[in-house]
Amino acid sequence: MTAVLMVFVVGATEAPRDSFEVWLVDQSDTAGLGYGGTVRVYEGPDARPDGTIDLGGATASMCLAATGKNPVRPHMLVFNKKDTHAAIGFVASGHVAILDASTRRPLACVLTEAGAGGAQQAHALWPTRDDKYLVIANQNGKKLERIRTDYASGTFTQQPSATLDLANCTTPNGAPCQSAEIRPDNAPICPYIASDNGPVFVSLRGGGMLLVDWRTTPMSIVAEYDMHNVPPNGCGFVEAKGSIFGDGGGGTAHNMDGFSVFRLPMTGYSPANPPNTPAVQRLFDDESHDRDAHGTAATAGERYVWVADRDANVAEVFDARTGARVNTVNLVSPHSADPTVDLFDISPDREWLFASTRGPNPLSGDPHSSQGADPGLLIIKITAGGRSGQVRGLIPISNVDAGGVQRADAHGIRLRRTHR
Repeated sequence: MTAVLMVFVVGATEAPRDSFEVWLVDQSDTAGLGYGGTVRVYEGPDARPDGTIDLGGATASMCLAATGKNPVRPHMLVFNKKDTHAAIGFVASGHVAILDASTRRPLACVLTEAGAGGAQQAHALWPTRDDKYLVIANQNGKKLERIRTDYASGTFTQQPSATLDLANCTTPNGAPCQSAEIRPDNAPICPYIASDNGPVFVSLRGGGMLLVDWRTTPMSIVAEYDMHNVPPNGCGFVEAKGSIFGDGGGGTAHNMDGFSVFRLPMTGYSPANPPNTPAVQRLFDDESHDRDAHGTAATAGERYVWVADRDANVAEVFDARTGARVNTVNLVSPHSADPTVDLFDISPDREWLFASTRGPNPLSGDPHSSQGADPGLLIIKITAGGRSGQVRGLIPISNVDAGGVQRADAHGIRLRRTHR
C-alpha cells in the first residue's frame, strides 16, 4: 500500500509541555554516491518537516578526511543528555559522526577499531548520563569501545585503551566471554545506560548479556548472563518503575524468529556475584514464526512498556509494575498495511509515540523480518493511559535509484527537546 501523509491535526490543547524534534535516519545511500545517507527532521507532535541532513555531503567529507574512508549506512542515532549534540553510528563502515544538533553541522568523525576478522561496525551507541563518554557497539568486530566527549570545547577523543574485546575476554567468574555453551556469538547489538548512570547493559547477538563498568580503563565486566537467561538479538532497553526492560528477537541465521521480553533491576551488580545474578525475570516468550521484537518505549509515569514487533506489525504492552502483558496494539492502519515498525521514541509528555518504518529493500536485519512496504515515520497517539494507542498517520520518505527502485529504509529514530 502506498504511504500517505497523516491528516490528523494536533489541537492546541494537545501540544506537549516541551517542544521537540524527531530525527529519522534513512540508511540508504545518498543518491548516486554509494555512501552517506540522510536524516529527516520533523518538528512537534504533528511532525512538520523541518529539513534534511545529507550525510553524503559535509559529514562524508569530514569522515573521509579524518579516516580515509567514506561513511556507509547510518544506522543508529543518539543525543547527549543536554540535547546539544547528535551522534550517528554507521553500521557498514564503522564510523561515528558527531553533529551540532542546532546547526546540524558535523563536528567530528572517528572510525571503530578493526576487530574479529578485521570487521569495523558502529552498530549502536549510547551516551553516559554525565555527557563524558559515548559507548560504541562495534558489532561484527565484537568490541565495546569508548569515545571521550567534551561538548563544550568540541573535543571528541577515541580511547583504544578503554576497549573491551568481547570475543576474547574472560569474565570475573573465570569463564570465557564467548563460548558455544554460554554466549555463542558476542557481537554487541545495543548498549544502554539507565538514569542512575550505572553500568552499560550490552545485548549480544547469540544470546546472553554483559554489564560493563564504562568508567574503568579498559572497561570491565561487572555482571554476566548466559544464553539460557537472556535471549538473543536484543535491541530494546527501557527503564520503568526501577527496572530495566529488555527484549530479544529474530532476524539472524541461527535465530530467525522470536519475541521475548525480560526485566532486571537497576542495581545489585558486582563482579563478585555468581553468573546470572541478580536474576532475570522472563516476562514473555514467543518463538513462533513471523515474530521479531525490536524497539521499546515507556508511557507516562512509566506505567506501561511498549515493545515493537516489526514482523507481526504489532506492539505488545506490558504493565511496568507487575510485568504482565496487558494488550496487543495493531499497528496496521489505512496509512500502511505493512509498516514493519522498527524503533520507537516517545514525546516528552508521553502522549505521542513515533516509530521508524522499514522499506521494501531493507539494508539491515534479515529481510523476512525487516522488509516493509512504506518507509517513513509512523505517528501513534497513546490512549487508555498508556495501555493502548491509535495510528494517526505515516509520513513517507523516498529514495528512488536510477533504476526506479525504492531504496529508502528508515531505522534510527530519536527525539530531541528544543526547549526545556
